[in-house]
Amino acid sequence: MKRGLLFLLLGFAAPLAAAPPATVASVDLARYVGTWYEVARLPNPFQKHCACTSATYALLPDGRVSVLNRCRTPEGRLKEARGKAWVVDRRTNARLKVRFFWPFSGDYWILALDPDYRHVLVGTPNRRYLWILSRTPGLSEATVQALLATARAQGFDTTKVLRTPACGEGQP
Repeated sequence: MKRGLLFLLLGFAAPLAAAPPATVASVDLARYVGTWYEVARLPNPFQKHCACTSATYALLPDGRVSVLNRCRTPEGRLKEARGKAWVVDRRTNARLKVRFFWPFSGDYWILALDPDYRHVLVGTPNRRYLWILSRTPGLSEATVQALLATARAQGFDTTKVLRTPACGEGQP
């Protein structure tokens, strides 16, 4: 009896796990592919010191998506990472997995998407990773703030978001 009461009390004291962030209702991958420029992101170790960052996606014959991420270092060196992505939620196409080296893969969830596919908010269900991407190297401040508000409402800590320097902003 005492053990059951202890587990019950511990269960109430434990914080409730946050529900995963909501994704968009649907994504047309044929419209989504192409080049996206990073406008802002939550800091992460694999993009440390990156500026002039872009991601280029292309549909592959097997239904997967090729991924080419590029950025410039402060020294002007081009860094590239090639990978593949695949849809894990065929109902919406809004939840994908991305792999840059086997056997590791990461989540790529589309949380907000402009109806004309001009900008997108991408994150992960654990809320550790977040990106604001645009078809152009920059976005209006109002659009960035609206996307950050969406991320905040989904439980992301937007106080840590970094703005990504565009090409030519302090880059060789």
